[in-house]
Amino acid sequence: MSKKLRVLIHGTGFAGQGHAEAFRYVGVEVVGIVGRTPSVVEQVAADMQIPYAGTDWAQALIDCQPDVVSIATPGGAHETPIRQAIEFGCHVFSDKPLTEEGASAQALYELAVAKQVKTAFASSFRYMPDVIHAKRLVSEGIIGEPLEVECISHFNLERDIPFGWSHRKEDGGGRLNNNFTHKLSIVTSIVGEKILSIMGEVRDDLGKAPIVDGVHNFKTRRDFIPSDLNDPELKWGESNVEWSYTVLAQLASPFAAKPVSVLFKHGGLHPRFNEDHVVIYGSKGAIYIKGHYASGPLYTYKNGEWIERALPDDIVAGIPTVKGDTERNWRYLINKLVKDIQGEPVEPYQTFKEGAQYQQLIDLLRKNDNWVDVSHLQ
Repeated sequence: MSKKLRVLIHGTGFAGQGHAEAFRYVGVEVVGIVGRTPSVVEQVAADMQIPYAGTDWAQALIDCQPDVVSIATPGGAHETPIRQAIEFGCHVFSDKPLTEEGASAQALYELAVAKQVKTAFASSFRYMPDVIHAKRLVSEGIIGEPLEVECISHFNLERDIPFGWSHRKEDGGGRLNNNFTHKLSIVTSIVGEKILSIMGEVRDDLGKAPIVDGVHNFKTRRDFIPSDLNDPELKWGESNVEWSYTVLAQLASPFAAKPVSVLFKHGGLHPRFNEDHVVIYGSKGAIYIKGHYASGPLYTYKNGEWIERALPDDIVAGIPTVKGDTERNWRYLINKLVKDIQGEPVEPYQTFKEGAQYQQLIDLLRKNDNWVDVSHLQ
């Protein structure tokens, strides 16, 4: 394809600006950006030298005539603009979640298939360099058959972060939408994409958060924590999403005869004592990756000892040049989407198929109905 692709961005915060830079990085022209507040979207467009700024998404599609759109608003605002973009014939890159519940996410996936547009779903921490390395090691048989995986993380988030989209189910909040999606993507990337079964428990350990004006960028929300939380004039919003979860899953693996057992344990508000980690245990060894999203370093276990393994040169050479794991992983995935749109061969990447599947899994987990009453045995 000789024509330079054109992208329209929906969202002006951290994600919107990060998506725009990622598309530019892979050679796509950013033709416009849309946001809710005129003064904000105009300022962002000016700062980033984006020629079009607007607040009406449907009109922006007409005015900008994009080939692809990037959805970077909070999750509760994804469904309508995605649907409009697909109907307009655009390919779509979307941050997670696609929608607030599984049925509508599935409907978006089916619409994209019917309209024959390409889609990408940004549960993109599967592109962490040490995850790519672990995937290679497992496929090479370093640990034998994978048997089980353990994903442990504790974020110790401040309880008084201002009330916003992350506190509301209807806006795409919750730790399942914003942590579990990445963890599941990491594990399926390493051991196998087919999810066989799942169960779990979720819990809201927060309850409420202060309502504060002026928060625009998700990454700077901590700067707006009120100095006086006992101020009688302070208003509070009620959380309706999970801040902790425990999930068990079974995955089919091309490298194992039996299903691989996976434990996902996350405490959004709880302090960590030891390192967050991802571990893949096998019949002949194990792989340990430090960090909640497997940021590294990576160690392998064999013959009674753990050995740190450096990244192979070819993986290092393929790392996009940008500061920040999130921004780097967007560039990995956007590069795959763009090449696919242009007709170049690419390895499989996560699309709205996975986005819809993940949202249906989250719906199941939020029911909290996996318990067996054994009180009569006592």
